[in-house]
Amino acid sequence: MIIHIKTLSEIDSAAAKFLDAVKGYDVIAFYGEMGAGKTTFINAITRQLGVVDDAVNSPSFSIVNEYRTASGDTIYHFDLYRLASVEEALAIGVEDYFYSGSLCLLEWPERIEPLLPDDTLRVGIVINDDDSREIKF
Repeated sequence: MIIHIKTLSEIDSAAAKFLDAVKGYDVIAFYGEMGAGKTTFINAITRQLGVVDDAVNSPSFSIVNEYRTASGDTIYHFDLYRLASVEEALAIGVEDYFYSGSLCLLEWPERIEPLLPDDTLRVGIVINDDDSREIKF
């Protein structure tokens, strides 16, 4: 499936459409070049899920951020860019998060590809020549 986002004003409706299409996935891995909009799209997803915290930011300095929805569900947001190895990911307990039953949203999942559960939803974010985005999954 492909969701097109022509302008930033469409991101919330795109996130709602995405969530309708991906029900049942606990681990969602977002692939895309630097600046593709991974964090921005994850922010829109968490808004749609009712995260009551301030704006979601890339957890670049902490590797993982934990958010709570209005209904009390937990969402884990990973930025794996700074990880040097799969062993480093194991040391922070990524597998415990993946199998917790909570939603896990991953940026830069290619850093830990061998650790991803078999049922991980892989999502590509592509920047088009006109600066629009395509969410492919």
